[in-house]
Amino acid sequence: MRIGIDLGGTKIELAALEPDGAIALRERTATPAGDYAATVEAVGRLVDEAERRTGRRGSVGVATPGARSLATGLMKNANSTCLNGMPLRDDLERRLGREIRMANDANCFALSEAIDGAARTCGTVFGVIVGTGVGGGVVVQRRALEGANAITGEWGHNPLPLPAEADLPLPACYCGRAGCIETYLSGPGMAADHERAGNGRLAPAEIAARADAGDAACAATLDRYEDRLARALAGVINILDPDAIVLGGGLSNIARLYDAVPKRWGNYVFSDSVVTPLRRARHGDSSGVRGAAWLW
Repeated sequence: MRIGIDLGGTKIELAALEPDGAIALRERTATPAGDYAATVEAVGRLVDEAERRTGRRGSVGVATPGARSLATGLMKNANSTCLNGMPLRDDLERRLGREIRMANDANCFALSEAIDGAARTCGTVFGVIVGTGVGGGVVVQRRALEGANAITGEWGHNPLPLPAEADLPLPACYCGRAGCIETYLSGPGMAADHERAGNGRLAPAEIAARADAGDAACAATLDRYEDRLARALAGVINILDPDAIVLGGGLSNIARLYDAVPKRWGNYVFSDSVVTPLRRARHGDSSGVRGAAWLW
């Protein structure tokens, strides 16, 4: 039995997978806000209860916000800030009494979709999360790549390529820079862009629905979003040339992206043709916890 844990800012989710990927058990609990020790204990209790209920001991993989520094062994870049600077893997191994495997939540998303999801027949996969933030993960031959600095796939904090007049001024990013891909392509980024254009504050789902209903201002916002996404993903294709790109996160539910973005990225990819498919995640919100289990 493989146990996956998705350690989120508001909830901690557990899924226990059978060898064929079927879910034997699924549980969740609220994340103790700002309390590191209580977070470690909450994960421990979830695993204890899962093994009690199934009568089996499992391997444990954990999807985390941020990443474990390869230099110090401590967490970094986590938006759940109580994790930063803490020896999360060591403390979880001590609490659970076994070795665990741990990876960034975007890497786990990509791994899930590469193993038995939308890109299960593909050798090289780029998994993209476009939601509250923007993240990415790279899987090659069913293994998530970590990288020398434990930041493989973090395309959201690259600059948006080829900024045009409509992209200026460059929005400030929480990371301390300006013009990061995340500031344009996250859900809050789309909402802020719509507001900057003088159209008021709307959630991305509302913008998409109104665009489909013929609202010209919302259609223009989506048009800008699609071109920015095409530019950003073209850079990934030029470097990685993946067999598939899979979208997850809240904005992946905008159906028109899957047709509009591939039509645009050919303008920016260094090739006479681009056959890369853009696919919607098969497992949706479950991909993170499933990918954590598949770390084993």
